[in-house]
Amino acid sequence: MSASPDIGVIGGSGFYSFFDSPERVQVDTPFGAPSDDIVIGDVDGRRVAFLARHGQGHRYPPHLVNYRANLWALRSLGVRQVLAPCAVGSLRAENGPGTLVIPDQVVDRTSGRASTVYDEVGPVVHVSFADPYCPQGRSALSAAATRGMDRSVDGGTLVVVGGPRFSSRAESQWHQAAGWSVVGMTGMPEASVARELAMCFSTACLVTDHDAGVEGGESVTHEEVMRVFARNIEGLKSVLRDAIGRLPEPEPDDTATCSCRQVLDGQDLPFALP
Repeated sequence: MSASPDIGVIGGSGFYSFFDSPERVQVDTPFGAPSDDIVIGDVDGRRVAFLARHGQGHRYPPHLVNYRANLWALRSLGVRQVLAPCAVGSLRAENGPGTLVIPDQVVDRTSGRASTVYDEVGPVVHVSFADPYCPQGRSALSAAATRGMDRSVDGGTLVVVGGPRFSSRAESQWHQAAGWSVVGMTGMPEASVARELAMCFSTACLVTDHDAGVEGGESVTHEEVMRVFARNIEGLKSVLRDAIGRLPEPEPDDTATCSCRQVLDGQDLPFALP
């Protein structure tokens, strides 16, 4: 394999055409296989690894995605900065389909998912998660979204539900009353596992619908979500390409300056990270 990628993109299968001269790599991890082979290629001079979150053919529902294996596999290849776009429902009437939200907070309402890589008896590892997204990644995505989308929002809270069903109207109204911005199914434990692995992680949330309880929101359907996402995929790819070019150059683990990369400093780990 040629030069190692330092940037990873986790997204849908529509991103396979993202690369010049891609190569596929199979990776195994202590947590099993990731969702799919990892595709590595060049994006405007940067080496980037892409992983289809739901696998080829969208075969893994959100509660069965192996988030731990996905992030471990990317890290083992050299990735330290992850951009992870996802489809969401809007909890705010003013942010309709096609809006790109770059959240700065997350609320985890999932259950039953394997949510930590440190789940064996041994040294206890606690990581800071007060600010769940990388400031460098968020800055790059926000700047790129301003140029690449008709409407973008810098900041907000993503609430992650278990799925695969959509929210009831009462749940949607509850989320809206709490002041949250968008609702999705895949943002956790993706973000927290990345933090446990001392990786920079940011997400870009593409609004595909108004959630059912929002004023004007109708019952959400899978077909409508996929249709709106497909209609906006080229704009989203343009944003990601721009953001990749804005990310800082890679830094060695022992001298990395971003706080995401320093989160494990001084802690006794139960095993070595790849």
